[in-house]
Amino acid sequence: MLPLSAWPALDGLPARPLDGGLINTTYAVGEPPVAVVQRLHTIFAPEVNLDIQAVSAHLRAAGLLSPRVLSTGDGGLWTLDEEGRCWRALEWIPGHSVERLDEASMAAEAGRLVGRWHRATADLDYAFQFSRPGAHDTEKHMATLRQAVAEGAGHRLFSQVERLADGVLSAWEAWDGGADLAARVSHGDLKISNLRFDAEGRAICLLDLDTMGRLPLAIELGDAWRSWCNPRGEDVADAVFSLELFTASAGGYLAANPLSAEERAALVPGIERICLELAARFAADALNEAYFGWNPAVAAGRGEHNLLRARGQASLAGEVRGMRGALEQVLG
Repeated sequence: MLPLSAWPALDGLPARPLDGGLINTTYAVGEPPVAVVQRLHTIFAPEVNLDIQAVSAHLRAAGLLSPRVLSTGDGGLWTLDEEGRCWRALEWIPGHSVERLDEASMAAEAGRLVGRWHRATADLDYAFQFSRPGAHDTEKHMATLRQAVAEGAGHRLFSQVERLADGVLSAWEAWDGGADLAARVSHGDLKISNLRFDAEGRAICLLDLDTMGRLPLAIELGDAWRSWCNPRGEDVADAVFSLELFTASAGGYLAANPLSAEERAALVPGIERICLELAARFAADALNEAYFGWNPAVAAGRGEHNLLRARGQASLAGEVRGMRGALEQVLG
């Protein structure tokens, strides 16, 4: 049951589930909506809400829209239910989100917004109260995949996952992206559904700020582009990487936040790295069936859905690897 009584202004309002999130359980509250209420996954400590409030305040001072955490009746930023699970309410940001991009104009808008976000947070001197060490420790995710395969021989999908895992692990061993550059304040999960667009198609706000922290830009933008430039979305086995969408989004980003030659050189290998990392994570959870959510309309079970996602990300990594020269030419 939603603990709406914790927020007097929301108590008694209608609530409906929101689809699309893989981690937190999310509801729109009010009709029309006035807030988003979420039960946080246990991987997030309640103190993540302090980070959201601090960064959103900094962004708003710089002229960017960013969701604020709504205070409870007793002045807190979250409430705990009977099971000790954390719930929070965020202000509703009008507009819409999309699951995939298919227009260069929207890709350019996405790049421009993220470039402005990075530029606005470049001077943020803040100690994050919550972080997820190793969230993009790619070698650790590969080790998790190896373990899942080593222990998963009895799983119904084992033979399919094993074949896919062999390819992912081999591709990672051959990856040549070099050492990580300096970390900067980052969103941490720039999939396209975490951007908000207005009715005219302008990108106006980044959502889902639980993953913020400091990351090398190649990881941050690698995750963005593997999502933005795949017009087929994540629920296909054979993904494509669109040079048109990449060119538009890269142009929008660099116009808002110019980068050094060293940073630009690291970006394309970062896309392949994140694709392989996600392929490993999805493949491991196809056997473990313990982390990512799934959609019964897409696949028969959690394992089947995660295997489909893993195949898609593995194919996307291959696309990026084959296009590396063309992509690097776009960045100059």
